[in-house]
Amino acid sequence: MKTSRKRNAAAMKTGPKAALGILGALARPERARARVFGEIERLREEPVTDPATVAELLDLVERDAESSTLAGAIVWPVVSGLAVSAALPPLLKGVATEDEIRTVLGGMPYNVTIEMDLALWEVARRAKPHREMLLSTPPAQLARAQRAGELPDFGLDGFLRAYGVRSAAEIDVGVERWAEDPAPVFTALANCLRVTDPEQAPDCRFGRAAERAESMLAELDTRARREQALRGRLAGFFLRRSRELSGLREAGKFAGLYALRDRRRRLLLIGAQLHTQGLLTTADDVMFLDLPELRTVVETGADLRATITFRRAEYERELRRRTVPVALLSDGTVVETLLPAPPSDGRTLTGMGAASGRVTGRARVVRDPSDAALEPGDILVAPTTDPGWTPLFLTAGGLVTETGAVMAHGPTVAREYGIPAVICVPAATTHIRDGQLITVDGAAGTVTLGS
Repeated sequence: MKTSRKRNAAAMKTGPKAALGILGALARPERARARVFGEIERLREEPVTDPATVAELLDLVERDAESSTLAGAIVWPVVSGLAVSAALPPLLKGVATEDEIRTVLGGMPYNVTIEMDLALWEVARRAKPHREMLLSTPPAQLARAQRAGELPDFGLDGFLRAYGVRSAAEIDVGVERWAEDPAPVFTALANCLRVTDPEQAPDCRFGRAAERAESMLAELDTRARREQALRGRLAGFFLRRSRELSGLREAGKFAGLYALRDRRRRLLLIGAQLHTQGLLTTADDVMFLDLPELRTVVETGADLRATITFRRAEYERELRRRTVPVALLSDGTVVETLLPAPPSDGRTLTGMGAASGRVTGRARVVRDPSDAALEPGDILVAPTTDPGWTPLFLTAGGLVTETGAVMAHGPTVAREYGIPAVICVPAATTHIRDGQLITVDGAAGTVTLGS
């Protein structure tokens, strides 16, 4: 009962703030964007000091874990952008197709992940005088040279200052950030340097997607007003606001990475001190203990190295797993096995269209983005994607994934570049061979296998 009262009280406090924040963003989108990016810049530049003792560090980690909430300056503009995008299909029902609405949501400005990818493309442009060295040297070796300050200055240091908090699987505090190990960035940089056709340059592709979006917006606005004046004006308002606010959807997660960065650093500092005391084999063993267990080690000197060894082995085994079920029932049943298989002629895989367009190219089956070499026009086939994968989109001609949602990171970024995408294709990385010619139809939601 007490818990329910607390929740009701919290909801009563949050409700007015949410309404004011959302309505404020809809009324003044430029101001809302300025607040979002101002808050991100504040988080980036905020000086951080860590206490000296292990106990004080752990206190800080525990306190941060309990109070890690994003500022309203970011939350409500992001929610506003998601809301206006979600409102478009019902508002435009009978006026626009799903594919046309997705076109409006392509080439979206104010997306921090897109800005990151285009910033990497700019680094690649500056790195052209060093192209042969960057293409012929293994990424891990380049990463070591970069950390040692042995590489020429072509803008990578600035890129890592701005985006070094990112990585694939970046919401896992146990995963190294790009600032710690930039090898995946060098992999993506090499892919960018393979682009020689100016028409395939990512900034040009993004620009074309933005032009198509603005043209489609104008067309749908006219169509909607022709159907019904009041509904048309409302649809036009939401269409315009979608272009001004929907790109902010990536800002919330990006802002949250700074707290994860600080938590990871503090945990590693604790791990280093416990390693010096002989309580851990390596500093990053700390990532295989939960906070109560870590508190026990800090306060009593308990030896949990056997537990850590078991969990590390289990973790490394799971990393080798080729596929992960999307959903499991409580008895362990894989939900996908209960669903009827989509009809197939043996050459067509069926999923969900997530970014419009049709493209034919060679499949590049990738399970780890850190060492994935894509030639311009290759179609990226992956189990799933997150923002740490998106630098690969700079050269990809299409996207196929086994899981996902239309508004998830991968399909969203694919639309920004005008890359056809089909998601939720069961066992795509198994059915599609690396190097196989395939056709991706983002409107039909199909992948056709060739030779």
